[in-house]
Amino acid sequence: QVEFAESGGGLVQPGESLRLSCAFSRNIFKFYNMGWYRQAPGQQRALVAMFTNSGTIDYSDSVKGRFTISRDDAKNTIYLQMNALKPEDTAVYYCNVSMWSGTYWGQGTQVTVSS
Repeated sequence: QVEFAESGGGLVQPGESLRLSCAFSRNIFKFYNMGWYRQAPGQQRALVAMFTNSGTIDYSDSVKGRFTISRDDAKNTIYLQMNALKPEDTAVYYCNVSMWSGTYWGQGTQVTVSS
């Protein structure tokens, strides 16, 4: 079992930035993959950015060049820096990890981009 503490969502205007944080209750090195997904109203949950088990970082094409995923291993925390936000980035953002016992999701944090 993994517990999450997500934070950083909110309401911003187009072009502004936000940083999401996700702190884990377990040692970050126990995870195979860890990252962020999002789900907009009426749409399926989709990958935003992820650290993979093979050591690579995957980004959705829609956020490449604008979003950056990072990690602080000492704090068992990952971040999602979101720049140049667009209205289409509006969604609930979920932290996600996979490990030997399964896949786990955070509670989600709302990001709304609107003028």
